Amino acid sequence: DVQLVESGGGSVQAGGSLRLSCVISGIYTYGYSMGWFRDHPGKPREKIACIMGDDTSTYADSVKGRFTISRDDDKSSLYLQMDNLQPEDTATYSCAADEIKCSTYGMEYGGKGTQVTVS
Repeated sequence: DVQLVESGGGSVQAGGSLRLSCVISGIYTYGYSMGWFRDHPGKPREKIACIMGDDTSTYADSVKGRFTISRDDDKSSLYLQMDNLQPEDTATYSCAADEIKCSTYGMEYGGKGTQVTVS
């Protein structure tokens, strides 16, 4: 079975930082497209950062310049460094992986998420 497990969430004051990690088991992540997504009650799911198999990355405008996505395929891991967090960043953050695409919905594999609360 393929599993994605997120960690690193928590509560932080506005302006603070958090680093999320996602450990993937059951697949080799080399060449996979991977991304971070967030869900907040009452709002549409948001694709906030993607990193493709060739290491190119893209970001939602809402997090550009504040968040950085990275990957370590030797450790089958995905990371999200979040700086200058704001209350509107409060959400459940989850990671996902797909052999080809990085899309808001329909990724092959996804995790259950970790809660980030900014006050």
